[in-house]
Parts: sequence; C-alpha cells; structure tokens
Amino acid sequence: MDQLIMLLLILAVFYFFMIRPQMKKQKELKKFRESLQKDDKVLTIGGIHGKILEVNDTNVLLSCEGGTKIRVEKSAITNSIDPNLGAR
Repeated sequence: MDQLIMLLLILAVFYFFMIRPQMKKQKELKKFRESLQKDDKVLTIGGIHGKILEVNDTNVLLSCEGGTKIRVEKSAITNSIDPNLGAR
C-alpha cells in the first residue's frame, strides 16, 4: 500500500512541475500566434527579425532589413519585439 501511495505522489509531482507548465506555455504560444497582425515586429526560431507584411492561415510574409521579403510558417515565430523593451 505504501508503494502505491508513493507512486501516486511521484506522478502528481511530475504533473504539477513538468506537464502542466508545459501545457500552459503551449497555450500561450498558440494564442500569441493567432493574434499576429500586420506591422508587428517578430523574431523567428532561426533568429530572423522582421516586420509582418501579410498574415495567412498557416504562414506569414516578413519584411527583413534591406527590403528582403520572406515567407515563414506561423509555427516558426517565437516572440514579438517591442523596440523599447526588447523581446517579450
């Protein structure tokens, strides 16, 4: 009986300290990606900084320095960049 209680306690600790925070982070990231709008400044997973020119269902058109335009998947965008505060 003691072993069963210990196993349940370990599972509860894993859930509250590992699984639950990761699920919360994924929800926030999904909400962020759904709220992307034209003229937002963003950072991609690959480290590319750009300004959003166009938003589609699955991808985004970014304008980079020098007038270069690239199309990336929404899943590749990680942060919004505030010129006063840096990445948030």
